[in-house]
Amino acid sequence: MLRKKMSTSRRNQLKSLLLQIGEAMLEEEEREAEKEKMKYMEESCQALSVPGCMQELQELCRKLHKQIDLVDEERYDMELKVTKSNKEINDLKLMVQDLKGKFKKPALKKVRMSADAMLAALLGSKHKVSMDLRGNLKQVKKEVKEEVGKQTGDWRKNIKDKAGMDGRKKMFETDA
Repeated sequence: MLRKKMSTSRRNQLKSLLLQIGEAMLEEEEREAEKEKMKYMEESCQALSVPGCMQELQELCRKLHKQIDLVDEERYDMELKVTKSNKEINDLKLMVQDLKGKFKKPALKKVRMSADAMLAALLGSKHKVSMDLRGNLKQVKKEVKEEVGKQTGDWRKNIKDKAGMDGRKKMFETDA
């Protein structure tokens, strides 16, 4: 069966009707919430009567402080419940994303960390190993080689030594 497409004017008319109904419902909810708030305030907060003598005034202050402490405890408990439920909601959202299999991996940030700090993070505080890489390197001492063949001296002596067959033989032996 072929479905007829709704005209744009009809769609806009229905959309505006839905928005009007939703707006009316929101206003009604706000009025009900205000009525409930006023009813609660009338029940829990009676009219304040200021006593004349000092002792009655101190009693009233103690009573008000006790009520303030109770309200603070309730507020703290409610905040904890809200944070716990928010955490559960986030965990459930992550589980749903994992089940769907479509989620964005966050971009990893570059962290500059020394080798000691990395080992401490991986192994915990129970295993202390120092990774002083420069300290563990082998130290190589340079040997100073004295060049025997290039001593400055009498040049005539070198020529006499190299003259003749013995000299040529020495020349090949020393260069090779």
